[in-house]
Amino acid sequence: MKHLSRLIVLSMIVLGISSASAQDQNNPWALSIGTNAVDFYPTNNGAPLSNGFFDEYFNAGDHWNILPSVSQLTVGRYIGAGLVAEIDGSINQISDFGDRAVDDLSYYSVDGSINYSLRAMLNDGWFDPVVGIGGGYTWIGNQDADDLENLDAPTLNGSLGINFWFTDNLAIFVESKYKHAFEPEMGQHFQHSAGLKFIFGGTDTDGDGIYDKNDECPETPGLPEFNGCPDSDGDGIQDSMDDCPNEAGLAEFNGCPDTDGDGVPDPEDDCPETPGLAELNGCPDADGDGIPDNEDECPEEAGPEENNGCPYEDTDGDGVIDPEDDCPEVAGTVANNGCPEPTVEVINELNEYSNTVLFDFNKATIRSESEKALNSIIEIMEEYPNTVFHIGGHTDSVGSDEYNLKLSKERAASVRQFLVDGGIPANRLTSEGYGESRPIATNSTEAGRQENRRVEISLDKDKEMKDSNM
Repeated sequence: MKHLSRLIVLSMIVLGISSASAQDQNNPWALSIGTNAVDFYPTNNGAPLSNGFFDEYFNAGDHWNILPSVSQLTVGRYIGAGLVAEIDGSINQISDFGDRAVDDLSYYSVDGSINYSLRAMLNDGWFDPVVGIGGGYTWIGNQDADDLENLDAPTLNGSLGINFWFTDNLAIFVESKYKHAFEPEMGQHFQHSAGLKFIFGGTDTDGDGIYDKNDECPETPGLPEFNGCPDSDGDGIQDSMDDCPNEAGLAEFNGCPDTDGDGVPDPEDDCPETPGLAELNGCPDADGDGIPDNEDECPEEAGPEENNGCPYEDTDGDGVIDPEDDCPEVAGTVANNGCPEPTVEVINELNEYSNTVLFDFNKATIRSESEKALNSIIEIMEEYPNTVFHIGGHTDSVGSDEYNLKLSKERAASVRQFLVDGGIPANRLTSEGYGESRPIATNSTEAGRQENRRVEISLDKDKEMKDSNM
């Protein structure tokens, strides 16, 4: 009993010291209860250390002294940066002192330690490895033993443990502690322990029932669903994320209202009482011309902004308004900016001329007898000043693919250059060679090959003026 009294007194002293140095953190206190096992075999004097320090570390049946009841009590205080100061007291009964069987010896210990948690390194999950270092005092006593009576010694301790957190406040722990005794007769030994750990003492500064540790607004009372932050207007959006914290609104508008229901929140709505369009800052556009009614001089009739929302005239009635019509007095097509486009007949006429264009053998040089046909092509093209024409060169299959492709590109380019030299703007002409890839007749006969050696003129698909440097 005198040793138990020592244990209690020493526990109170160490606990008082650790409390004085502790920092005030959320849930700073921990209380652990469990059972312990003492193992003298791997470390005591006379043990077969030559075979390895941990050879029989897990031989619980032969070497562990276990008191199968609550035999260990630990109190801990968080001191910051993952560090915890702990004091623990334990009791046990020793029947195996290394290789030696002894009558039930009484074992008492009081230990203090500084432990470091690795939980933060593992993303604060349920798995919490802990390392520690510290010291303590151990007593062993038995009135019936001669050489082991009333042994006591200070110890230097190192420990490894794991906390398995299955709630925020409750964990199962296991720990193995090595104790180096400064008294040879006592021997060095391991003390293993396992049990439950409870943490408590959390701070709730604003009194909203949420610990400061988990409270994103610890100085202001709030709601659990917002991690302790308030929702002043009760719209389900916490104030820190609410653009209109004092006026109930919608989540899709960050807590702001939409009075007219047009999908534009009131702070961004230039017409908050009248449903309108988002692209017009919530104002209506009755004629759909992209100009809000309050700025449109013709709100019932679509028109461009530069004309204050009123429509322009279309003199030739071709569907292209005069400012956009390159041929405002002559009806054309929308695709050709109000100017007429060549018909199929016109394109066929162009190709009748182009099919008569001849080149020197295996060259891209245009023969002089072809100039009359090319000049006729120029005259037709001048009638359609907004039209972009494409010149395609083609060959028969005689020769390699690479050679034919090169020759066809050069011949198409020669025709284009002739037309440019004849007055057709370069940005209205494109050219490309297709080699033998697009035959219109068989290459098995001379007549068919002659048909395949050709230049074709077509409308450029994108209908856009090209770079004048092409």
